[in-house]
Amino acid sequence: MASAFGIITTTANRLHVEGLEAHRPAASFSVLGRYRTVDFPVCNMTNSGIERIQVYVNQNPRSLTEHLAGRQYNVNSKTGKIQLLFSEKNTANSIYNTDIAAYSDNINIIKRMHQEYVIIAPGYIVYIQDYKALLDQHIASGAEVTLLYHPVNNADTRYIRQRALTMDESGQVTYMHYNNGGDPDKNIFLDTFVMKKETFLSLIQKAKDYSSSCTLARIVEREAQNGMKVLGVAHEGYFACFSDFNAYHHANLEMINPEVFTQLFKPEWPIYTMTTDSCPTKYFEGAVVRNSMISNACKIEGTVINSVIGRGCHIAKGAYVKDSVILAHVDVDENSVVENEVVDKWAHITANTVVKPAEGTIGYVERDDTI
Repeated sequence: MASAFGIITTTANRLHVEGLEAHRPAASFSVLGRYRTVDFPVCNMTNSGIERIQVYVNQNPRSLTEHLAGRQYNVNSKTGKIQLLFSEKNTANSIYNTDIAAYSDNINIIKRMHQEYVIIAPGYIVYIQDYKALLDQHIASGAEVTLLYHPVNNADTRYIRQRALTMDESGQVTYMHYNNGGDPDKNIFLDTFVMKKETFLSLIQKAKDYSSSCTLARIVEREAQNGMKVLGVAHEGYFACFSDFNAYHHANLEMINPEVFTQLFKPEWPIYTMTTDSCPTKYFEGAVVRNSMISNACKIEGTVINSVIGRGCHIAKGAYVKDSVILAHVDVDENSVVENEVVDKWAHITANTVVKPAEGTIGYVERDDTI
């Protein structure tokens, strides 16, 4: 395999998951009650033989820093390194908080990487990809930049504000646009780039020269229109983009489906995460659990239907949880009802309380809140 280092990016300015992002970056979002979003791009890289990885963060870094401080990814400390890099957030106008600004703040670190290629992946999209095969395909094609995309037929209701690619018959990217609904058939860009390091450095400089608000995607599109060979490669399998609050809720419940779950978790492609020294979950007499993902160290006395329950939660006797994502260490007391909600960590739903949003919406219970 040609040598490559990896970059995992922060959430783009156009994407915002209300509530959850107040406490952690999207790369640190809980997935299926046990994993974090960042586990997927990191493991895609390590499983592909990439062990020099830069993870960028520009807000609320504590959660991500704690998670990446572990040794769960089996990276060889002599030859590999997972490095958390910060960018100087512009408080005057968020339009300037771009990925290019982050790379510019850490340009010397990028220049010192001895690998010939770079693979850039998002910290806010969950998918499985063999980057070795993608890099080999990039090299064989003679492209200067390769972009990973996924063709979908439901872009009229999903993946809103995510970029989509337009390509000609040869696969050359001709245009990028934000998905605002409308046409259901689109090629959703997975914010994943492959290129030589020298090409990457050149694009950073061109973006800075063009505009202080320019992004890597924008300068790649501009260069493609000016003759640069930029090819799109289709991703196969499942993917989920946490582009907004509803998308986060929908994706977590969607992953419960065995057909989806088996596309993400394969014996030959392990997804590692930080583990905890905790006991197994205890199911009490009278507990009912259907089509749900229950993490360890929980106590389940009530009913859980089509939901994700994080570590260390207590669903008390008579409590009813349905179509909800419950993060770690949440208590749902006796005879309470929680439906169509995302309940953040350490929240407490007191006895005989009904927490249910308006029809057709998803509710959010704040971290550490008591209701």
